[in-house]
Amino acid sequence: MRIGRVIGIVLVVLILLVLGVFVYADFSLKRTDALQDYSGRPAAGAGTNWLMVGSDSREGLTDEQKQQLATGDAAGSRTDSILLLHVPSSGKPTLVSMLRDSYVDIPGHGKNKLNAAFAFGGPQLLQQTVEGATGLRVDHYMEIGFAGFSNVVDDIGGVNMCIDKPMVDPKAGLNLQPGCQDLDGAQALGYVRTRATPSADLDRVVHQRQFLSAVVSKITSPGVMLNPLKIIPLMSSVPGALTVNNGDHVWNLASLAFSLASKDLVTTTVPVGSTPTISGVGSVVLWNKDKATRLFEALRTDGEVPPDVLSGH
Repeated sequence: MRIGRVIGIVLVVLILLVLGVFVYADFSLKRTDALQDYSGRPAAGAGTNWLMVGSDSREGLTDEQKQQLATGDAAGSRTDSILLLHVPSSGKPTLVSMLRDSYVDIPGHGKNKLNAAFAFGGPQLLQQTVEGATGLRVDHYMEIGFAGFSNVVDDIGGVNMCIDKPMVDPKAGLNLQPGCQDLDGAQALGYVRTRATPSADLDRVVHQRQFLSAVVSKITSPGVMLNPLKIIPLMSSVPGALTVNNGDHVWNLASLAFSLASKDLVTTTVPVGSTPTISGVGSVVLWNKDKATRLFEALRTDGEVPPDVLSGH
């Protein structure tokens, strides 16, 4: 009887401890007024849309860390990656890489590269630009910078990736040989940043989606989720690395994580039409208007994404 009582007390303590960590984690999230209403904003469609941003912010990095991570000393923040996740009311979630060089209308700034919207007006202008280009209403926002990304990877003990060919990029601090291997925070940052591959940005967005999937799969695995010795430290450290919209909470992020870890997740890059050079802007990406329209219309209505609009990149 005493043993059963002791076990019960231990279980109650553990449950209260985990709940306490979840509350602490929610308060630890950095929040910003990322999503705003404006005249002409798209109406809400079916399902839920997340705008996920990987910024090149060096905030929180020491000079030694900047050297270790090969981040340089650029001030301010730009977007190294922009992803749109559609979670349907029922059916398969879809993760779309929004190429940062996409040539789009930026309200108040004319046409420019998509990532310029973040540099010009932060997450609010990026939100308005993405919504204008896709016709989708963004419901949730998540952002992570260089320091946060590296720390999260190290917090979960690295992430295993299988490399087909040598990946060497001094600018990104990357030197990986072929084979399956655990990447630490610095190596992971280089892996998702490098453009030193045959298809440059098209390869990079694939690497970003692959790595995101690997990170989320590890975090949501039973070995982490059911182990208090792992989930409690993780929940204590990860939220501080993220910036979310006001009104977003840890349970929203949990839902996001399980959608990204879904075996049914559909991944693609926004359909590309051409890559011309625009005077004063440089090399840009023009979307395939027909395919992009059909892709985003399918997401807006929770319809099945037409196979011919999905990209191998």
